[in-house]
Amino acid sequence: MKNGENMKLSIVIPVYNEEKFIDAVLERVRNVKFQPGVEVELVAVDDCSRDGTFEKLKAWEFKGVKICRHEKNGGKGAALHTGFKLATGDVVTVQDSDFEYNPEELPRLLAPILENKADFVFGAREAFVKGLPHRVMYFWHLKINAFLTAFCNMFSNLALSDMECCYKMFRRSVLEKIELKERRFGFEPEITLKASRQDILFYEVPVSYSCRTYAEGKKISWKDGVSALRCIVKYGLFRM
Repeated sequence: MKNGENMKLSIVIPVYNEEKFIDAVLERVRNVKFQPGVEVELVAVDDCSRDGTFEKLKAWEFKGVKICRHEKNGGKGAALHTGFKLATGDVVTVQDSDFEYNPEELPRLLAPILENKADFVFGAREAFVKGLPHRVMYFWHLKINAFLTAFCNMFSNLALSDMECCYKMFRRSVLEKIELKERRFGFEPEITLKASRQDILFYEVPVSYSCRTYAEGKKISWKDGVSALRCIVKYGLFRM
């Protein structure tokens, strides 16, 4: 697969209570300029939002966005499971439904795949790549993320800088060989460890990150850190 060849990229967006941001996020993703020959498919999964998110999403269905709603809240991982099943692209990636990640950087993640240098590309937030300017994160989030990445690296034998980064892009063939089980934020270490057992090429690309505060709607908590630790041990030691 090279620049100029036709391929489809599916961007899966898990959504939960993002009424304030979802329209702007989808508009921003839809306006990204990808490499020539790249067709983009947007898939948004509403994980049983309690605000007006789904009503706003329904308007986007008439603009070509695939829409699905969970009748019961299942978590980010559960929304991604649904989105991956709906996705039809040759390459699949994840976009959060807020402004923490800049979708204009997705073409940079896609480039190594188009150039056949990678099958799985990880984003690495600036805070985890020395020397790059970045918005200051919460101290304990930074330290816990660094620890979880290092611990996961011990089991995966990958020298990743930021395992927990939302931006992960992979060929469909990688996804088809993985049975995903984690329904919340355990998705990140699970897919990393399971993909690490495949004979594929990995790549890492620095990405910007504008960390939200809890007042702005940040949802992850210390409980998710504990869960991620459990998942690393579980999927690192056992083939499940």
